[in-house]
Amino acid sequence: MRNFLLIILAFAITSCKFQKTQATKELNVLFIGNSLTYFYDMPQTLQLMLNETNPNIKIDQSTNPGQSLSGHLSNIITSRTENGISTRKKEEGEQTETEKKLAKKKWDIVILQTGTVSVLIPENREVKVNKAISEIKTLVSNPNCKFILFNTWPSLKEYPKQYCYPSSIIDNEIDKDKSCSPTIENLEQEIELINKSYDLVAEKNSLLKSDNGTKYYEVLTNYPEIELYEDSSHPNKYGAFLNACIFYQILTDKKASELKYNGEIEPKIAGILKAIAK
Repeated sequence: MRNFLLIILAFAITSCKFQKTQATKELNVLFIGNSLTYFYDMPQTLQLMLNETNPNIKIDQSTNPGQSLSGHLSNIITSRTENGISTRKKEEGEQTETEKKLAKKKWDIVILQTGTVSVLIPENREVKVNKAISEIKTLVSNPNCKFILFNTWPSLKEYPKQYCYPSSIIDNEIDKDKSCSPTIENLEQEIELINKSYDLVAEKNSLLKSDNGTKYYEVLTNYPEIELYEDSSHPNKYGAFLNACIFYQILTDKKASELKYNGEIEPKIAGILKAIAK
């Protein structure tokens, strides 16, 4: 009996040490995306939240204005301003900034964000988005890396609306002049279509998925006095704070509502956004 108790005690001590190791091991997280990710320094805000409870989680980013996931793999940035970038197609043997970043570390988590419109147009989603995600996954050296799809939100453009790309920029083999999303009549239809589109991408590529779109919808419908947008699509400081809260919870499995950190957000509004992020 005494030996049995000693075995149980030894197992408990080993288990506690393992959990402590897991909690303190440095976890490297990379955001790949565009201005929907980096507006109002969302990744840096997320890091400040993590520093309060999980300083072992380190956030990095490869985010450029207007850049699609496919662009992260195919375009060399030739110049950069505050509002945009100029690019050229990479040549054989060259690596893009994102490819170099992916090779730099053994990433534990990669969060992938592309423009909302790019997933709403079926042809672009199937040909460009899925292909880019598949290629990015092959460039990550850590076989245990988790990939998270950043599910974005509706734009503020008036209804009805429809988004179209020239088919030639998607694939020359598409036999029509332009490829379009369904016509969208109202906010409820738009959020449903956005979420369904991201669900299809996540399922196709075996990705986890965030729920930022639904959380934006909750604020838009239940707290219209809280403005989340800088313009028709980009987050302002409140939208960025909400996004950071959502990813804080995904990365830590802890409640954002228990965070002390509010940044530049008024405490009452911060409390509402933290609660919605659950």
